[in-house]
Amino acid sequence: MTAIALTIAGSDSGGGAGIQADLKTFSALGVFGTSAITALTAQNTQGVCAVEDVSPAMVAGQIDAIYADMAVGGVKIGMVSRIDTIQIIAERLRRYGVHPVLDPVMVATTGARLLQSDAVETLKAELLPLAAIVTPNMPEAALLTGTPIAADEAEMARQGELLLAAGAASVLLKGGHGSGSESVDLFFDGQGMARLAAPRIATPHTHGTGCTLSAAIAAGLACGLELGDAVRQAKDYVHAALRAGVTLAIGKGSGPVHHFHRWW
Repeated sequence: MTAIALTIAGSDSGGGAGIQADLKTFSALGVFGTSAITALTAQNTQGVCAVEDVSPAMVAGQIDAIYADMAVGGVKIGMVSRIDTIQIIAERLRRYGVHPVLDPVMVATTGARLLQSDAVETLKAELLPLAAIVTPNMPEAALLTGTPIAADEAEMARQGELLLAAGAASVLLKGGHGSGSESVDLFFDGQGMARLAAPRIATPHTHGTGCTLSAAIAAGLACGLELGDAVRQAKDYVHAALRAGVTLAIGKGSGPVHHFHRWW
């Protein structure tokens, strides 16, 4: 059977993040991509200019249409900006027995707020316990745990444990916002912690890395990989896309990673 994945996320008109990055990632990893759009954003490599939410009923309708017709093997959730959107997505996840990859998109790379402040607790209560894995970056992990941004790996590890205690089945705490010669992610699978390190790439072109990583994990799950293998494949893919993105000349700000680096 053809592997199929679903992204439930916002649209990025600039094409570097959100739904557009997810669908590119699915395709690059040999997976047929479907989508349920939660919000429209007017943005480019320099920032987010405007956001317009899709109605919760329409979000639910998109999800229902996919599950009525297709055998979805992997799901990721990205931008879910408000409480009622989170609630309807959680209801549909429970209805279809889905345990997604949850990328808690809160703030864009350029600083724009993408998750309303009053929706953070709803995300933690409704989506975190349903997720197969949650993939916060360091600022997102701080917001989710109510602690300062981690200054070192020991503090990252503590935040990972706090997220597990809050109901997450597993956690990939991303270290891209850290410093040093290595970019270190910490993977907690409920049984222990694994340290996933890669050489840090000096590049301003990081737009969409979080979306791409979570989509790559979902793609791996759609292909039948075990979670740990899907996480490691995703990290390797994003590292290569970041490295290749250095050569792209797209926009005047923080450009995207190169999703199709294997072909052009």
